[in-house]
Amino acid sequence: MMSSARAKETPLLRDALLPLVVLACALAAWEAAVYLWDIPSYVLPAPSLIAATLVKDRAILFASLIVTLTTALEALALATIGGVALALLISRSRWMERALMPFAIVLQVTPIIAIAPLLLVYLAPAEAVLVCAFLVAFFPILANTSLGLASVDRSLVELFDLYRASPWRKLVYLRAPAALPQFFAGLRIGGGLALIGAIAAELAAGAAGQGAGLAFRISEAGYRLDIPRMFAALALVSLAGIVIYAGLTALSRLALSRWHESARGLDD
Repeated sequence: MMSSARAKETPLLRDALLPLVVLACALAAWEAAVYLWDIPSYVLPAPSLIAATLVKDRAILFASLIVTLTTALEALALATIGGVALALLISRSRWMERALMPFAIVLQVTPIIAIAPLLLVYLAPAEAVLVCAFLVAFFPILANTSLGLASVDRSLVELFDLYRASPWRKLVYLRAPAALPQFFAGLRIGGGLALIGAIAAELAAGAAGQGAGLAFRISEAGYRLDIPRMFAALALVSLAGIVIYAGLTALSRLALSRWHESARGLDD
């Protein structure tokens, strides 16, 4: 058992270390290029200057990070509830699917950067940002959950029908477990898109002179030509995206690793 545990730890350690080594090499090359070619900080700040700016402006930047991250997570939670509920509804009725899916598709294909200024007319900035993030994250969760609920093995459905299982039992013991892999795939996509939607809406709010999130700080730093702060805020946005994706991946692995091959393959 000791050797088996060590065998599992080795791929995980390798997968964690390899990106960090590549990132360290890229940052070192960036730092060297700025130093050797004497590139001004207002053109391309060195990673060391970005880190120093992150420390110096941590009070402002981390407060803005909390605002953006909170909005993205709230939008993701609402999109998950709404997407799963609507997927369950349309899985019960083809008529409902034909009636509602076109509206969901229209919301998905409309650029959020075009919707955000309109929402700012009718809603408070914080509410408009939340709605934008929700709209972007909603469709992947709905589409993937609907696909999972519809992708049940037909022979298993017939077996449940043979034993006269109620619709509730079919949902709990057959359709919901079968849909979990697709649901978590949509959740991972929706998590990243919720952050993108929040950033896009915050940029629109920042252009209107309102907002408090990271995108607002990026716009503010751009107006002031404070390029190091712009890069520091961008670094925090990237870090937030990585944290969201890693957290949702861990949740997916925890839920699926005992029985589904897609999660077991993560440890190979």
